[in-house]
Amino acid sequence: MISEQQARFYADNGYLVVEKLFDAEQVGAALAAIDELLDPDNADKAFEVEPQDANTVRRIWSPTQKHDVFEQLAAAPALVDSVAKLIGENVLFHYSKLNMKGPKVGSVVEWHQDFSYYPHTNSDLVAVLIFLDAASKENGCLRVIPGSHRLGLQSHDVDGFFRGKVQNINEDVAEHLEVPAGGAVFLHCLTLHASARNESDLPRRTFLPAYRAADAFPIYFGPHAAHNEPGIKLLRGEPARVARVEAGVHRLPIAERDFGSLYEVQEGSHLSKPMEQMKTAGYAVV
Repeated sequence: MISEQQARFYADNGYLVVEKLFDAEQVGAALAAIDELLDPDNADKAFEVEPQDANTVRRIWSPTQKHDVFEQLAAAPALVDSVAKLIGENVLFHYSKLNMKGPKVGSVVEWHQDFSYYPHTNSDLVAVLIFLDAASKENGCLRVIPGSHRLGLQSHDVDGFFRGKVQNINEDVAEHLEVPAGGAVFLHCLTLHASARNESDLPRRTFLPAYRAADAFPIYFGPHAAHNEPGIKLLRGEPARVARVEAGVHRLPIAERDFGSLYEVQEGSHLSKPMEQMKTAGYAVV
């Protein structure tokens, strides 16, 4: 479990790097599970592909529901202990995904706060980026603005509609988080973050289980917010009987068109286009 000093760093900065969370055997099992999920014979699996290369998968949705390796990793006691240290003892599993930055192609993720996509009654939500390949500047490691979680929810609108990105960021104060395979970043839901294109010859695969305090309830049930809810379950403590509400006003993610992922809304593409690409590449869409 993380230390008191690490918990204070997270509270002050909105993120925490843990360089060794899972061992080589666990990382190897996760990579083997990805290979199974990407097997063309697994016709019941849904992916999102790179718009410029329909043969390169950039995201696997809800891997905890598709392979028991990821379900076990997301519920690992050491991981849940650490999450509880940051958001309290009553911990709900929120959602999961696998981000797959392919060699020489991995999509750019523009500056944003996760909370903008799924506002809740309070901000005790944390995503954990578990790196299955070492993350470096060359392959598009995570960049964060330390302390930005204390600035509140920023506008993610462009021309009056939600576009899932914050403009006019001072990138001079950003930190590059280079993390070895098996390491992790704990990321507050209001911390501004982004990642660049993968310029290397190797993939940068990341498993992202996300968690929330049991008394944090969703306040928006739009298409994307609903997509992040499947498989939610209590991992630690007790279910909440009341909603804890933080003061303030949160802009809802009202987009010009429906979208299926951060990538789509940031790029301005319509949901149907990636779906057609997935079908063309031989993947099932569910």
